[in-house]
Amino acid sequence: MSGTQKISRLSNPTRLLLIVQCSLLLSCLWIQQINAMQLKTDIEYAKVNEHSLLLDLYLPDNIDNPPLIVWIHGGAWSFGTKEDIHVQSITDHGFAIASINFRNSPEAQFPAQIHDIKASIRYLRAHAKELGVNADNIAIWGYSSGGHLAALTGTTNNHAEFEGSLGLHLDISSTVQAIVDYSGPANLLTILNQSTTHGVSVRLPALTELFGKEPSDPDIQEQLTLASPVHQVTADDVPLLIMHGVQDNQVPINQSLELQDAYIKQGLPVEVNWLVEAEHTSGEYFESPYIEQVADFLERAFQ
Repeated sequence: MSGTQKISRLSNPTRLLLIVQCSLLLSCLWIQQINAMQLKTDIEYAKVNEHSLLLDLYLPDNIDNPPLIVWIHGGAWSFGTKEDIHVQSITDHGFAIASINFRNSPEAQFPAQIHDIKASIRYLRAHAKELGVNADNIAIWGYSSGGHLAALTGTTNNHAEFEGSLGLHLDISSTVQAIVDYSGPANLLTILNQSTTHGVSVRLPALTELFGKEPSDPDIQEQLTLASPVHQVTADDVPLLIMHGVQDNQVPINQSLELQDAYIKQGLPVEVNWLVEAEHTSGEYFESPYIEQVADFLERAFQ
């Protein structure tokens, strides 16, 4: 008796159960295939006083030499790790993504964070071949304070003051070819005046810890200017995508409007998406269709 004949004798409930089980299995296999990626963890890109700075690398499956995104986590500059990443699904669109640890403000004040980020980019570019990524197409993407650091990194390409001296690859470029900024502060001189009471309660202590003095202190006005992406935008900057929630009560949308305006004044390519109902911590930033918008933007930026 053939296998087909045996199945035909099964009772209707049993046959239905088998069909459901097979359907679920095929669905799971399909989801695994779509979300297939390789993960390399705890790659050391530099050391600070014997403290290892690490990154995790997510690689799309079965794609050679994919373009690379460097992910910068949020956390008011004071907390967070490379595990705070919500955009791994970008690998479904053929991108690799490196999520990095960098020194938070309790460990080191500004500009240590930018020095670390640029050191990670130099490392990734220097080791691109062995890591399996494209050294010529690197973007930077961050959320909240990570959005600020991403925008600042991208608007200070070839800016010696921001390079630092970390790592073994000081002869390698730390430039990026595109920026994605999710809800990031952009002008540290104006953010508090634009903020809600809740926003001030978050940003004032965060900025004080980041710079070692309150933002109103005359001694740090030059540093605040230096650390503000809107004041670093120049005519040779790379394409920028901004997403920001209109209902954001932590980082006012005015910050992103200032950055957009700075780009427009320089005649630079900038795309924006104002999420009308989104707050600062809204999860939709990391879901469809916004991941697809990022992927489309980067594909065009890398052309």
